[in-house]
This record gives sequence, structure tokens and C-alpha cells, in this order.
Amino acid sequence: MLSGCKPRSIYARVLIAHSPGSRPTEERSANPIASCLGVQPEVPLPSHPIPICHTPPMPGSKRDWLDKTYGPAVRRNPERDTPFETSSGQPVEPLYTADDLSPATDPGLPGEYPYTRGVQPTMYRGRLWTMRQYAGFGDAEGSNARYRYLISQGQTGLSVAFDLPTQIGYDPGHPLAAGEVGKVGVSISSIDDMETLFRDIRLDTVTTSMTINATASILLALYVAVARRQGSDLRRLSGTLQNDILKEYIARGTHIFPPRPSLRLITDVFAWCKTALPEWNTISISGYHMREAGSTAAQEVAFTLSNAVAYVEAARSAGLAVDEFAPRLSFFFACHSLFFEEAAKFRAARRLWARIMKDRFGARDPRSLMLRFHTQTGGATLTAQQPENNIVRTAYQALAAVLGGTQSLHTNAMDEALALPSEDAARLALRTQQVLAYETGVADTIDPLGGSYYVETLTGQVEDEARAYIEHIDSLGGALAAIEQGYQRGQIEENAYRLQKSLEDGRRVVVGVNAFGEELQPGVLLLRVDEAIEKRQVERVHALRQTRDPAPAATALDRIEAAARGTDNLMPLFIDAVEARATLGEICDRLRLVWGEQANFNMT
Repeated sequence: MLSGCKPRSIYARVLIAHSPGSRPTEERSANPIASCLGVQPEVPLPSHPIPICHTPPMPGSKRDWLDKTYGPAVRRNPERDTPFETSSGQPVEPLYTADDLSPATDPGLPGEYPYTRGVQPTMYRGRLWTMRQYAGFGDAEGSNARYRYLISQGQTGLSVAFDLPTQIGYDPGHPLAAGEVGKVGVSISSIDDMETLFRDIRLDTVTTSMTINATASILLALYVAVARRQGSDLRRLSGTLQNDILKEYIARGTHIFPPRPSLRLITDVFAWCKTALPEWNTISISGYHMREAGSTAAQEVAFTLSNAVAYVEAARSAGLAVDEFAPRLSFFFACHSLFFEEAAKFRAARRLWARIMKDRFGARDPRSLMLRFHTQTGGATLTAQQPENNIVRTAYQALAAVLGGTQSLHTNAMDEALALPSEDAARLALRTQQVLAYETGVADTIDPLGGSYYVETLTGQVEDEARAYIEHIDSLGGALAAIEQGYQRGQIEENAYRLQKSLEDGRRVVVGVNAFGEELQPGVLLLRVDEAIEKRQVERVHALRQTRDPAPAATALDRIEAAARGTDNLMPLFIDAVEARATLGEICDRLRLVWGEQANFNMT
């Protein structure tokens, strides 16, 4: 932007209205650009700010256009009375030109540092993104049938959703598991369940993502044990473990143990997979759940990357060299509906992470600098009202993710605001990706939004905002210390309130919710989890304990408890235990004895 012409925020307008010597607010123009554009106070003006000009504009410049072309147009036809702003509340200007770009703006080239335009030189011209539909419900038999169906329909990767008892380390039959078995994902307690889940699916021929955190290392042990039973080469196993406990303390709440032993479990996975599972992504550092809870795009990037910094520091403290584990780090973001900001967000995250890894941690392996990420379209943007509208929302969000350079993608089903996806809805969500990939041409050239004045400006803006948050978190003592002080959670809740208020007062329109509603809503055929599944799962756990050889299971559990008190890597012991048919709940109970449980952190 030219010198002498600087943007004014909504706060600057307040300062102008109340500055010493100024006329009372009600006597001034409703918009501080009135004098710049020559607009009379009685003419309605847009509520969003655009640049304040202090020096005469250069002919042909953006400022000249604002004065001579845009101003008269606004006088004749005022802009819509709607907030033109980013998810952070920052103003969106009516036009972006080269004047808005920083002199240092250079998006670079794909496959080259700092990877703004993509981590691979060929991007989708070489290989399309992985189409990975998140699925899991009821018991292992039902979920296995859904996986095989999705593979038959062209899905290129599996993504496993686990139920709440599995996520927080309880077997079916535990009092705290009552009513939740199989409801929001598949119920997995033992190697028998895991083997059924992947029946007729060779684990060395598919990539599998597992959305699991507090019990991630135990679920990975179960996956490895099944692969061994299948005779798979472990060095060929490919997939991703979410394994991101810090965001659970911030936004999701399915943690079990205090942070420090939880971080130990994560670094144990890093260390063990380095040689045993070299193709496995050992963590998917997730902004998705924080965005769903109400964060801005910039907060999503900042809080995700500050958590990632904490994981890198924990791994280095455990004796791992950065280039030994960083190439297998991966990330997970949401994609919401502010189309251009979302595409810019992904570009900004890549650039910022590359700079952090190079400048802060001295990484030398180019793979350590590459932010590779999975995207899921915004679950929080889905509506129960007029659910067919969700098909459209998801399609636009998927397009933004692809234009932002995602490595894999889940598209939400139209009925997910109401229930787990039905088979028809899941198929349509997959078809949305396939149409995008094969019919639109968006994958034919790399980073087609690169060079757009608007997108490049947004990319820099998101990066700058995110960096400021990260620096503040560093000043608080790092991500863990900030979590313990409730900082990230407080920031997210504040923005969530702002979003909800804007919906309720009508400033933000959600089609079918607070505008364009219908009295009669069409019925939707929903998936219902059979209530009898919980009873069957309880009986299976009981039968397993009755039929297994008790001595090897007891010995394996004793060794886990002893190791939890020391420093030995727990991954080999978890594998031994699940192969001895110890259950997930039994393993977690031993860890609870040693480490205790963590309540939610309070905001300060």
C-alpha cells in the first residue's frame, strides 16, 4: 500500500469519533472515509473501514481509483449493509492491487522453501490428494462393511472414527462407558476387535488414518499386532496417527492423563516408529477441533503450530534429533466457508512452519520444513435445517482446501448435523471429491490462486496474525504453560461468542437458519446405531477375559505399570500386551494407577 494511505480498523473509527476536539459522534459522518471520498454525512455508508488517505493519490493508483471511481459509485449506490471482514474481524477492502503487497512478498515456487505454493513440485499433476472419508460406528463388523464399501466406490484411504469409551480408555461394561458404546465411532477394546475391523483389508496396501489421541499409542499397537497377524511388512505400513493431546486440553476434552506423561507417550511413538514404522506419520497436529470450537483462521494456525513447537521441543528433550522425526510430522486443519481466507490460511501455515523449523530448530532435511496436512470440511458449518444445503457448503469448502494445497481430504456428509452419515450421504460426499478432482480442472495447474493480490495479501495477513499469537504464547512459557493458564481456550471462547452473537443479531447470515427458512423441513433418512451393539460388546469383552490365557496378559500389564514408573519406551510393551489379549481399558487402568487423571484446566 502507498505511504500516507493506511487502513483503519473498527477501533480506529471509535478513536476518531472520540478524539479530543472532535465533534460528538452523532454529528460526524458514519464512516471516517467520508472526507477522503467526498461523501456527504447524510448518505448511508458501509460500516466496514477502507483506507484513510492523507496525501494526494498518484494517477492510476488504487487511491486514485478510490477517489475518482469508487467514491462516486458509493455515493450513488451505497454498499450492502453487511460486515466485510475476515474471520478475525479484520476489514476486507473493496479492491486489492499491487499497492497492498509487502515489498517482500514473493510466493516462491512449488516444492521450494518456504513452500507457500505447495510442498511438492508437481502437486496434483503428479498425484491427486488422498480421498479419505472419516467413518466408524457401532461394532467392528459394521464399520468393516462400510470401509470395504467406500473402497469399492473409489476411496483411496481409510479414516477410522472411534467411540468415546475407546478414546478415553474404557472397555464396554465400564460404568462410564454406559450409553456411549459405538455411538460416535467404532468400539475397539482388543486385538480381536481390531482384526475384525480390518478383515479382508491388507494393511500394507492401504493408508489408514486413526483419529485417536489419549489412547493413540495403544491403538497403534493394536494396528501393528493385526498387521503382524496378516503377515504384513511393518516397514511398508503407511498411515497417520492423530496422537495430538495438547489440543484435547484446549478444545476437545478427550484427554486422560496429565500433560507430561501424555507427552511421553507421544515421544515414545516418535522414537519407536523411527525404525519400526518408517512410513508412518506419527502425529497429526490438529487445528480442526479448535476451529470447530470457534477459533479464527489465524488462531487455528497459531495454536496448531505452537502445539507443534511443544512437540518438537519434547522430542528433542527425549534425545531425538529434529531431522530424525520431523519429516513424519503431519497436520490437520478445518476448512470453513470464507473461501479465499481458507485457501490463504493453508498457504500461510506452510510458509510459517517452514520458517519456524529452519530458523528456530535448525532443521536441515527439506522434509522437516514441509507442512503436510489433511483437511476436513467444517462440521460446525453444517446445519440441521435444510440439510441439503450442506452439500453445497461442503463442495465450496472442499474446493478451497484443494486450492490451498491439501494432501488429503474428508468431505462431510449432508446429514452429519443430525447423525452419523448414512451410506447414501457418505457416497455423495465422496462423489463431491471425485467430481472436483476429475471434472473441474482445478488440479491441472499448481496453486492457481497464487499471485492474486487478494489471496497474497490474506496469506501475509494470516501469517502475521498467527506469528503474533505464537510470540505471545512463547512469552507465557510455551504452549503447555499457556494451556495451563487457559489462554488458548479463553481466546477461542471469546471468538465463539462473537460468532454466535453475529448470527443471532443477523449480521452473519446462515442460509436456512436465520434467513431463507422454510416452515416444513423435508425428512432425511438417518443412520441409527443399534442399541443391542453395546450389550454384544460387553459380552465380547467378558468372553475374551474368560477364554484368554490369563498369565501372559497379567505379566504384560505388570510390565507396563513398572515401565510407566520409569523411562523405558512403552510401545513394545503395549504391543506385547495386546498380543497377549489384554484390553485397552486394562492397559489404561494400569497407567491411571501410576499417572493419575487430568481434569480440565481453568481459564485465568
